[in-house]
Amino acid sequence: MSEDGAGVAAANELFTRGQVQIGRVIAGQQEAIAQALLTMLCGGHALIEGVPGVAKTLAVKTLARFLGLEFRRVSGTPDMMPADILGTSVFSPAFGERPGEFSFHPGPVFTQFLLTDEINRIPPRTQAALLESMEERQVTADGERHELDRFFTVFATQNPVEFEGTYPLPEAQLDRFLLKIKMEYPELADERVVLERHHAALDSEGLAETLIEPVPFELLTAARREIRAVRVEPAIFDYLLAVVRRTRAWPTIALGASPRASTGLLLVAKAFAAREQRDFVIPDDVKEAALPVLRHRLVLRPEAELEGLDADRVVRDVLAATQVPK
Repeated sequence: MSEDGAGVAAANELFTRGQVQIGRVIAGQQEAIAQALLTMLCGGHALIEGVPGVAKTLAVKTLARFLGLEFRRVSGTPDMMPADILGTSVFSPAFGERPGEFSFHPGPVFTQFLLTDEINRIPPRTQAALLESMEERQVTADGERHELDRFFTVFATQNPVEFEGTYPLPEAQLDRFLLKIKMEYPELADERVVLERHHAALDSEGLAETLIEPVPFELLTAARREIRAVRVEPAIFDYLLAVVRRTRAWPTIALGASPRASTGLLLVAKAFAAREQRDFVIPDDVKEAALPVLRHRLVLRPEAELEGLDADRVVRDVLAATQVPK
């Protein structure tokens, strides 16, 4: 492979077209959109955190339209049951010579893009029901397995400031999310664009109907193959492992990153390389990937939180203390 990016042409085209097409609906938030697209290309799931009104739901819905994939949405409530997401078996009474029987009615999880709004309002039992779907892309109901689509992706949103009536996600479930994407308040120029679009009678419903050109399905599958094929030198493996393993002994961290975090960091670093038109990983790709991959997997010690530290600050400190290969 050459350094001109020929080996990652499909992935780079997808990133470029995604920024343009999705930008017709979402003003700003370019990094968050790129990370959401990257999640899909890596075959993972993402947790999106942001205050209300920063277009979390609209961004995911628009991404699904851009990729030409089926989209379904569920809104988290404290009384939600597993069957509300996975589906349930329904008894059909006997009719004529046909005996009565149970048949499985699939729930909203049987899609390609599943948006779970306010996932931290869903009770723990129902949160746990998503684990099998996210990890194995299947649903087991009444002892029978039901396969999910190979493009099945969960995007879950949560509000960082509301705690009343919420159920914090357990570490086991957080570890299933490849990335934690933060959507911040828009920049001044971007928020002005939002106002101008609404002044032109384009509310969220109108923006959702904006003409977007879906990418060919072949481009999406080719981009996924290219990202998997990005080259990684032995020194990069050593650097990546040094970063992850250092989190397990860092003084302000009570629970460090898991081996699943290592594999996720490797895959996302390869995707960042493809985004930069390279078919090989460099240390900067690992650094770029570290924040969204590790921020939700670390549990800080109570004294660190009292000092005002957060996971992003700690990850940056770990990166600064880890020697970069030459």
